[in-house]
Amino acid sequence: TRRAPRRGGGGAGGGGRGGRNSASGCVGALRCSPAKPLAARVRPALPSRRRPIAVRSGEGETAGESEGSEINQLLGIKGAKVEKEDKWKVRLQLMKPVTWVPLVWGVACGAAASGAYTWTPENVAKALLCMTMSGPLLTGYTQVINDYYDREIDAINEPYRPIPSGQITETEAVIQFVALLAGGLGVAYVLDQWAGHETPVIFYEAIFGSFISYIYSAPPLKLKQEGWLGSYALGASYIALPWWAGQLLFGNNLTWDVALLTVLYSLAGLGIAIVNDFK
Repeated sequence: TRRAPRRGGGGAGGGGRGGRNSASGCVGALRCSPAKPLAARVRPALPSRRRPIAVRSGEGETAGESEGSEINQLLGIKGAKVEKEDKWKVRLQLMKPVTWVPLVWGVACGAAASGAYTWTPENVAKALLCMTMSGPLLTGYTQVINDYYDREIDAINEPYRPIPSGQITETEAVIQFVALLAGGLGVAYVLDQWAGHETPVIFYEAIFGSFISYIYSAPPLKLKQEGWLGSYALGASYIALPWWAGQLLFGNNLTWDVALLTVLYSLAGLGIAIVNDFK
């Protein structure tokens, strides 16, 4: 009789019987080793090294936003939040003071170009009054009438504006731009008398500029819808007209070549007109 061949040879177990003994020993060890309790197997949680998150009450942020909104309100630009009872701020927002700067600068340039400006108290008073006419009064009129005729589209695109938001009524807006127009024309006439003009050239110029402002915003012409033509009309009103007013006030020596030069210079006003749509 032949003996049955041994199972398992050399290998990881080290021979048949040794391998079986080794394997059985491992299994026995697994069976016989007592199970550790769950608490012993779970590692204790390490203390967190994260820094605590500081939670603000929101008072400082709200105050900052209110402060920013207050500045935007006074300049007449986006982001203004004002209570309805602050009526003077609403009216100021309609007049957009940020757009007065080019007009004030234009008057100063015209006064310098006249060659007759001297630093006397009377001339300073004249210049300041002319700047008031060009900036707060007539430019304010331009901005209010523009908001009035844009009130329907502003209700969609810029509902926070004073008229569509209900902070000021349509009737109040009409009264405001009529008052600004009357004030601007009245100051223009006073400046002509103060300068001793036989022909009220500043008054006529103010009427012309106010007419351009009206057809820029109001139908049926509404030049602002005509692209470059409307933008140039507004830009020329912001640059050429205040320059003419300053030069006529102090020198009354506005010539055709200077007028043409300022009209060409008004091409820079295209940028102002474009920015006017993003304010």
